[in-house]
Amino acid sequence: MDFTLSDEQELLRDGLTKFLSTRYQLQSSRAAAKTGAGWQPEIWRAFADELGILGAALPERVGGIGGGPVEVMVIAEALGYALVVEPYVDTAVVAGGLLLRAGASELLQKLVAGDAIVALAAAEVQSGDHWQGVTTAARPDGDRWVLDGAKIVALNAPLATHLLVTATTPAGLSLFLIDRGGDTAGLTLRSFRTVDDRWAADIHLDGVRATLLGEEGAAWPSLAQARDEGAAAVCAEAVGNMRKVLADTVEYSKQRQQFGAPIGSFQALQHRMVDMHMELEQAVAAVYLAVLNLQAEPDQRARAVSAAKATVGRAARFIGQNAVQLHGGMGMTEELAIGHYFKRLTAVQYEFGSTDFHTARYAALTRA
Repeated sequence: MDFTLSDEQELLRDGLTKFLSTRYQLQSSRAAAKTGAGWQPEIWRAFADELGILGAALPERVGGIGGGPVEVMVIAEALGYALVVEPYVDTAVVAGGLLLRAGASELLQKLVAGDAIVALAAAEVQSGDHWQGVTTAARPDGDRWVLDGAKIVALNAPLATHLLVTATTPAGLSLFLIDRGGDTAGLTLRSFRTVDDRWAADIHLDGVRATLLGEEGAAWPSLAQARDEGAAAVCAEAVGNMRKVLADTVEYSKQRQQFGAPIGSFQALQHRMVDMHMELEQAVAAVYLAVLNLQAEPDQRARAVSAAKATVGRAARFIGQNAVQLHGGMGMTEELAIGHYFKRLTAVQYEFGSTDFHTARYAALTRA
């Protein structure tokens, strides 16, 4: 396997890193998440107009740059290092892939231009991590469809201009589009802020009119691919989070004095930070494996993604907890970045399938 980035991918990484280091401030993003709109629309506009990253993995015919999984990995890791809360993975990666495979070119062009934010509502109380256990039902009504049911923890749904909703029809599991700028009678969102300062919503659908995307009853292969693409992207984001957490912890250990010496000079703590570094390197290797298998056949893709998600989940827990412990009480305060990163690393373990879910899926896929 070749893990070397091309010249174009390095330029993408360097340009985005420079932009985030100079124009994305942690205090501003936390303020927007806690008391403002939940995100920074001007940053999203810059992602579209100045950087073009919203279409990095989408074809040129819809305004993208024709990249693929490696470009998404590069972008997600940089966003993770800066702890960006804007919904790149949910909109540009997950929803973007679903819309592309459904042939929704017009909405894709708006997404790439930064004019549309699309969120997926797939999880239900009964289904949990298994998106196929859907009780939300759809029935035809002229040239449209009517949806009845409920979804839980739809990430970034409060920010979205459009919602992608899974529902069952007589033909099977299908995918539907709801335009929140149109007729949304019967649509209720109960919005809340997650532990990592993102916005999500529980959604109630009572006779909501929607448009069918793709072929009726044939949504699962595309949804399964979207979940794996989202899982790989948040794993790459977590790698960025962990790189920053480890770097800050090492720097803190050089400055913090105890018994007249920096705590980084104590061998026991040095060993702890080496263990954190080893967990990070294992996570990086697992992410590479997942990214390079995203376009493989479904079982091979699923095995690689589940291996990465389980490995990253373990590493995120170990690195996050040890970073907080090495910082002492300051590690959980709002003033230090480390506490915010720890919350994100905790949440990552449950997005697009929990660590336990992916461990079990990997075992099932590798069973003789």
